[in-house]
This record gives sequence, structure tokens and C-alpha cells, in this order.
Amino acid sequence: MYLEIVTPEAVVFQSEIEAVKVPGIDGEFQMLNNHAPIVSTLTEGTVKINLAASNTEVTSKLSSEFKQEGKELFYHIKGGVLEMKDNKAIILAD
Repeated sequence: MYLEIVTPEAVVFQSEIEAVKVPGIDGEFQMLNNHAPIVSTLTEGTVKINLAASNTEVTSKLSSEFKQEGKELFYHIKGGVLEMKDNKAIILAD
């Protein structure tokens, strides 16, 4: 699946991934490939991204706001909105 994280300043992440876990308004939830379409409000918390094995080179282009542990990336948001449709997830983050 494909993930984009967009802030008011810039697109901070765009790449193929295996999974993403987000802080939803009703609790944390994870999306994998072929997830059903969804729109959700996000609260303050950490977005956890599992990188696709073939896309580990994307980490060299990331800002210092991302933390990395192996194939996982962590990005803190203050809130936002997520839309998932046709294997593409877009996070509009504050």
C-alpha cells in the first residue's frame, strides 16, 4: 500500500509501506494492504509505519522529526484526518 503524510508546510512522507498504525479518535488502529475504505479523525499521538522491504532507501530523505527502529518509522502528530481508499492512505496531519 502507499502512504502520504501531509502537513501544512509540506509533504513529509510518501512511499510504499507494509502497514501503518495511527492514533484514531476512538483508539489506535492499524491498516494493512487492501484495507476497506475509511475516513477517520486522528488525535495526538504517534504514527507507526512499517516500511516495505523494497523501500528502505526512503529513510535517507526523511526529516529529523522521524524516528527509526529497524524497518519501523515513528512520526508524532498533534491530530489530523486519515483517508484510506484503493490501497492509498493519506494523513493530513497538524
